[in-house]
Amino acid sequence: MCRKARMFAPLKIWRKWHAKVNVTQRRHAVASALAASACTPLVMARGHHVDNVPEFPLVLDNLAAENTKTLLASLKNFGAGDDLCKVRKSKKLTTGVGKFRNSRYVMRKGPLIIYGNESAGVKQAARNLPGVDTCNVHRLNILQLAPGGHLGRFIIFTKDAFKSLNTVFGTHKSPSHEKKGWTLNRPTMTCADIARIINSDQVQSKLREVRTNIRAHDKTKKNALTNKAQMLKLNPWAKEKAALLAKLDKERSAKKASVLKAKRSKAGKQDKSKRSTQYHKLQGDLAKSFKDAQDILDEEDRQGNYVPGETDSD
Repeated sequence: MCRKARMFAPLKIWRKWHAKVNVTQRRHAVASALAASACTPLVMARGHHVDNVPEFPLVLDNLAAENTKTLLASLKNFGAGDDLCKVRKSKKLTTGVGKFRNSRYVMRKGPLIIYGNESAGVKQAARNLPGVDTCNVHRLNILQLAPGGHLGRFIIFTKDAFKSLNTVFGTHKSPSHEKKGWTLNRPTMTCADIARIINSDQVQSKLREVRTNIRAHDKTKKNALTNKAQMLKLNPWAKEKAALLAKLDKERSAKKASVLKAKRSKAGKQDKSKRSTQYHKLQGDLAKSFKDAQDILDEEDRQGNYVPGETDSD
């Protein structure tokens, strides 16, 4: 019996754990994630409780807190308390054998605080808040902006960090000072409301009428014996025939009910009693006649059977 051995096909540390992505694509992804965090429906669809948040993106200028208590009070004043409460209540044991390794507990993601160089103390004040992550505006990470690949994380900017976005990413008119040779993607649509564009008068006036195809026959063959519509096509009198049969059934049922009612009435019961008396009397007379005939035959047997031709007269 084997007591100790290695596992089958052990994990190799030289496995290809990461996939290379172009720098330009990563920068576009970070910019798209930042833009999605300013869209309220996307933030709510990701699961954040932001009903009491005054606006998006949320920019605060008083986050240079000295301690965690002051920072927590500031976040609650601007409507982030519901999301923090949701994060604290979501802590639970992880499923599977991961609880025996380095990830015993799992917790939902809370708000992400992006700070600048002037408010670097936010990082130390927020490190003990459950679910709250911090990131420097000059070192934005797509894994923090869109955890799990889902856009729309609840992001809180400090005032200096929000001012630095144009320096980090640039604008459509001026290039970035930190990302050489890269410019922001210019949107291809000025109005992203597709339903509004399709239903506009300018588009609807150029559209043709809706084409409708008339099917000449059914896809499947219908059985006229079980399909009433098909039977009416083949035999137009089928409906009248069914109505006539139903009428006859109704009349027959009514006649049967009237006969039963007459039988169960007082006169019907008297007639039945009279018929029963006559029947029993007839049966008694028949039984008496048969008995008399049998007695005669028995009497002849006692006196000797009469055989024709035995006497002289015969």
